[in-house]
Amino acid sequence: MALERGKLTNVVQVAAGTTQAMITVASSKKVYVKSIICHSPTLNNAKAQVYFCPVGVSSASTNKIFDVDVNAGETVLLEPSYPLVLDTTGDSIQVGAGSSTINFLITGDKEA
Repeated sequence: MALERGKLTNVVQVAAGTTQAMITVASSKKVYVKSIICHSPTLNNAKAQVYFCPVGVSSASTNKIFDVDVNAGETVLLEPSYPLVLDTTGDSIQVGAGSSTINFLITGDKEA
């Protein structure tokens, strides 16, 4: 299995009160998420949410894996003990922002 190391490095800005997919498995190519970085770029405190969504499942409290407070201008590193593995086409990591905008960055690898 060939891996494209460090290929999960797009910054996504999520508006307050919204959720969006950060990474989705395509063509059954496994994705390994090593860390998620959350940053509050505004002058307001914010809440960042991360959801592990199997194919066909939307973000909800039943699949939320992180829910953290991010102070204004602060950056928070979420780093599970083991990488999160997405392995079925359509599996995704979705991210959400509570009352203020949050920037998210996922680091990890995906199959080539």
